[in-house]
Parts: sequence; C-alpha cells; structure tokens
Amino acid sequence: MVRIFYKDGRLIRRENDMRELGKVKNLVWVDLQSPTPEEEEWVENKCDISFQTPQEIVEIESSSRFFEQNDTINANSNFLKVDQNGYETYPVSFILNKNILFTYRRGDSKTFADAVKKMKVSPDTFQTGVDLMLLLLETRIEADADSLEAISRDISAISKDLSHEQKARQEVLIRISGLQEITMMLRETSIDKQRVLSGILRSQYFPEDRKEHLRIILKDISSLLEYTTFNFERLEYLQNTFMGLINLEQSQVIKIFTVVTIIFMPPTLIAGIFGMNYTHIPSTGEPWGFYVSLLLMVLSSAIVLWFFRRKRWI
Repeated sequence: MVRIFYKDGRLIRRENDMRELGKVKNLVWVDLQSPTPEEEEWVENKCDISFQTPQEIVEIESSSRFFEQNDTINANSNFLKVDQNGYETYPVSFILNKNILFTYRRGDSKTFADAVKKMKVSPDTFQTGVDLMLLLLETRIEADADSLEAISRDISAISKDLSHEQKARQEVLIRISGLQEITMMLRETSIDKQRVLSGILRSQYFPEDRKEHLRIILKDISSLLEYTTFNFERLEYLQNTFMGLINLEQSQVIKIFTVVTIIFMPPTLIAGIFGMNYTHIPSTGEPWGFYVSLLLMVLSSAIVLWFFRRKRWI
C-alpha cells in the first residue's frame, strides 16, 4: 500500500493512487506499508530514490542504521508495536530527499495513524517532509513514554500485592520477568533511535533550523533511558523481594520439620532403650513399666518444647 501526502494551500491532503505520484505537486510524504515489488519500483522510478532491502534495513551495524548518499538521508530505526500478542519490534526506514519524506515499513502501527491525525489537526505546522519525520519520531517517543508509565503502574501493583499477601506466587515472578523483557525492548529501541538521531544531527543535509527540535527529541530519549533504568532497578528490587519471600517460606517449612524431628528424638531414644533385647532391663518385667516409658516420652517432648518456647525459637 502506498499513501501520498501533499500540501494543498494550508491543508495536507492524501492520495492513495500511486499512479498520481508523478502528477502531485508540493509532495511532502510518501508512506509505503508492506508494498508490492511493483509499487516499490514505481515509487523509486518516479522519485529517483532507492529503498534498501528488508535484510539491509534490519542490519544493526552503524553504517546500515544511518548513511548519506547523493544529498539524501537514509535512516533505519526499530519501532515498538503493541497488540493482543504483546510487544514486538519492527523496522522502519526513513529517506529524506529534497525535503520529501519516504517511509518504508512492514505491517501497521498506531504511531503512523496518530501522526496522521496530528497532521490533519495542525496542517500549518508541517510544511515539509522534515517536519513530518520529526512528528513521527515524537509520536513514537510519546507512545514509548506511555508504555513505560504503564509498566511503572504494573510494578507498583505487584509491589502492593507482595506487601499485602506476604506470600510468594509463581505468577508474580512470571509478571516480573515479562515486565523486565518489555522494559529491555523499550530500552533497546530508545538507544537505537538515539544512535540514529545523533547521526542525523551531524548531517550536513538536515536543515539547520530544525536541528534544535531534533536536540529536544534527543533529550526526551535520554529521559526515557533514565526512566527505563529506574524501572529496571524497581523490578530487580521486586525480584529480590520475591526470592526473599520464597526463602522465608522454605525456612518456615524446614523449621517446622526440624522442630518436629527434635521433639520426637528423645521419645525415640527412650523407645529404643526399652526396646533392647536384653534380659535384665529395669521395669521391663513390671506391670507399670509400659506406662513409665510413655510418661518419660511425654516428659522429654514437653521439656524440649518448653526449652524452644523459652528461647523463642517457635
């Protein structure tokens, strides 16, 4: 699918027929979403640009994330996508040529839909593709910030659950592990954007009057990275608390078994003595011998319990 956006006076209009690409004036943005090879080739021929292959877009080398060629800025960044299946990342390729923005992506994203809504609300703010590129990045960063805030609320909820229940549950550990994974993905995508935008900031082809706006976006990314670090620390603290609760539960169980074992050790010793196969054992031939042995067993257990109580071990 190819979406074409162009300026029409004060407004920004949209055209979905890619055959109109060569006829449209005041072009500002061409968005390619999961395009067919024919659509991709048509845009390349009409606009005199060249898109990278999907394999090149996902490369992690710095030379693949950002480079300049023939007065054209090429930048690739990973965006975070949230759906019913959870979180996943997908690559987005930006090409800035003659103040016209070209975006290449696979799959849909709420970020692009939100950016289009903002563009329609304030069309005067966006004059060139540079403004739209900054808009997309700002919208993505805002979405990442919302995700971090949601993670922070989940962390607070888990902390309250652990404080109130005081009992470790397996699902709590699974939730903590899941939040750690999401926070890690957010941190990776933020670092990726920071690296790409730092390269754009040094570019001689990027308009000087827009670089201050770019610096503000970089500061926002730095704030996000600090926030992710804070969430990591909180999650690590919760994980340690969870493991501490598990250790306490295990200690309580071991303590109970230990106390029971020690209480029954003296009666076991007494029963072993009176159960020896010797002929002459005191009280074995007496009718009250059995009751004496029972009494000694009860007294020995009671003394052990009294000693434990006095030492406040139970």
